Amino acid sequence: MSLSPHLTEYREKIEKVARGYGLDFYDTIFEMVDSDLVNSLAAYGGFPVRYPHWRWGMDYDQLSKGYTWGTSKIYEMVVNTDPAIAYLVKGNSDVEQKLVMAHVYGHVDFFKNNTWFSRTNRKMLDTMANHAVRIRGYMEKHGQDVVETFIDACLSVENLIDPYLPFQPDSKRKDAPPGLLAEQVERPEAPTPGKLKAQREYMESFINPKEFLDEQKRKVQEKVKQAKRIPAEPQKDVLAFLLEYAPMEQWQHDVLSIVRDEAYYFAPQMQTKVMNEGWASYWHSRIMTQHILKDSEIVDFADVHAGSMAVSPGRMNPYKLGLEIFRDIEERWDRGRFGKEYDECDDMVLKARWDRKVGKGREKIFEVRRACNDITFIDGYLTPELAERCMLYTYEFNRRTNQYEIVDRDFGKVKEKLLGMLTNMGQPFIYVKDGNFENRGELLLWHKHQGVDLDPKWAEATLKSTSTLWGRPVNVETESEGQKRIMTWRNGEFSEKNQ
Repeated sequence: MSLSPHLTEYREKIEKVARGYGLDFYDTIFEMVDSDLVNSLAAYGGFPVRYPHWRWGMDYDQLSKGYTWGTSKIYEMVVNTDPAIAYLVKGNSDVEQKLVMAHVYGHVDFFKNNTWFSRTNRKMLDTMANHAVRIRGYMEKHGQDVVETFIDACLSVENLIDPYLPFQPDSKRKDAPPGLLAEQVERPEAPTPGKLKAQREYMESFINPKEFLDEQKRKVQEKVKQAKRIPAEPQKDVLAFLLEYAPMEQWQHDVLSIVRDEAYYFAPQMQTKVMNEGWASYWHSRIMTQHILKDSEIVDFADVHAGSMAVSPGRMNPYKLGLEIFRDIEERWDRGRFGKEYDECDDMVLKARWDRKVGKGREKIFEVRRACNDITFIDGYLTPELAERCMLYTYEFNRRTNQYEIVDRDFGKVKEKLLGMLTNMGQPFIYVKDGNFENRGELLLWHKHQGVDLDPKWAEATLKSTSTLWGRPVNVETESEGQKRIMTWRNGEFSEKNQ
């Protein structure tokens, strides 16, 4: 349903104000839907034409119950396409509708201009519709249960991609066969690798000691051995490797490629959740308070805005954190609170009053919006002062008291914890290490240990799903309490052993 005349008037005014601030967004189509339909759309990831699967029904049931019981409510939803599509919910007040429209324009500006969205498919609505047609065709031919069961396995490992792959050189892009990496291993040209030329024979043992030459020879032999392995180097895009080498039927190969394409589409949203919501919140706040709100609407706006900024103990609110960092950046660059002179100033009173009236805040936040993702955003712009104002802390579960407790408010530890939560979208680093493990045709994955052990229950489920796709046993090399271990799914059973 299209917007009513008075909401259309609001939209035109908000769009004009947003463009006046320098926001650059795609044309945005607003649709009015009821709460039941918006829950349905949210369950499909914003795409009503997505392929059928029970998972979307489960998500819808959860969202619907949350709305009925008053524990959650969707105010808006916007889809990263060109033109962008945004949904407003019937029954919301005019203040809520205006806030949402301003918020949406912030999102669409971010989608269009942030580097991490630059490789996404802007015609994903059409692509999703094509995916649905193909999968429905497979269901008619092979049976719905058969296809859905296979989709279950694909969705269980949809996170095993490399979100940085679209930005790598063409030879390592997602369309390049993994086996090509073997051709990049350097081969020694000299019969004795690493040997230096000695002018005098008596200097030979000093210039080229035997231990050194043996070590160089060992390294070359290891490279040759690695070149014969597929992949030659650990490969992070597990789904690409499966598509290249797993013995699947044509329809299975196509279904896995569909799941992989959609996973890459959604990956930038997971990489920029804090920034994206912070940017949209920054602009809805500024546009509403300075241009759109009537005096009689201030309290209602404050109530809705405060609800979205609310912080509960033990949870990070991306809206709140992103907004505060953007506001802090703007203030610091307006006042010149950056650079060597400011950083080396030891007078805390002087730093608190520091104001060089540089006026570069707006320019800086647009620069940050363009270049950063959540990792670089927090790493580069979260300051100790801001962390203290936001009352950030780390916490752990205390088994003695049987409750979670604050452990530390130290800025370094808080920042480390935040970055750990966001790195690799909060998922463990999993790579394909060997496609013919122990010469048995088994798949060997490698868990790059980052201080957190793999959960055996999750590992078992992942190995089971991967084995379904690979068609043979699958192993993962990991570490637990400092001990290297191999977890295996073979013949319907999960096992662990020390390496």
